[in-house]
Amino acid sequence: MGRAHEVRAKKMAQTNAAKSALYNRASKEIYLAAKSGVPDPKDNLALRSAIEKWKAQHVTREVIDRAVAKAKSKDSTDFVSGRYEGFGPGGVAIMVDTLTDNEKRAFAGVRAAFTHHGGNIGNSGCAAFNFTYTGLISFDTTKSKEEIEEALILNDIDVLNVDLDEGNIEIQVSPESFNKCLEQITSDFGINEFTQAEVTYIPQMNVSLNDEDKGKLERLIEALNDIEDVQAIYYNASL
Repeated sequence: MGRAHEVRAKKMAQTNAAKSALYNRASKEIYLAAKSGVPDPKDNLALRSAIEKWKAQHVTREVIDRAVAKAKSKDSTDFVSGRYEGFGPGGVAIMVDTLTDNEKRAFAGVRAAFTHHGGNIGNSGCAAFNFTYTGLISFDTTKSKEEIEEALILNDIDVLNVDLDEGNIEIQVSPESFNKCLEQITSDFGINEFTQAEVTYIPQMNVSLNDEDKGKLERLIEALNDIEDVQAIYYNASL
């Protein structure tokens, strides 16, 4: 069928694999959040946060509902969270969060990815100080930055930063204010769809890389993303 067909088939396979990995990560996190308390987002803040996070990444309602239903059943799957820290090409700080039912497999996979792509795993805490744990919420709006910022501050939400760029606003809040901020945005401005809604790690400063190191880092991140046990990857460089 020719080279063009092969290229299209490869791209489709990559897209399908990426979607499958995304759904797998969403399912595990939502399942655990639902099991941690009442399996109803109205009464479980952790579950509500997890659902909003993955909805913003276009995870389907079917995947979300299936994960919650699994938590309601007698399923006894036990996932353990882990974190591995280290440095990649060009001295980039990297943190890798895992969620797995096999810790040895998770560690072996992460270590192999670092080793084969110019990185090194370090001790706990060696990279974490390069990041700030922050609630991050963004959505499209016609409101002004000042109007939204004022509404949040007046409702005692700990706002760290607000940026507006071509109709998309990004709000950074303390992790403790995250759920309250989501509720306030929904009630005050009628926003129910977010482009991002999660508590995550934001780099305090990005490392500058040359083209060679940037290519190496891209391959390292890709290798980490391919590991089924990896839940999230944080790094302080722009790709």
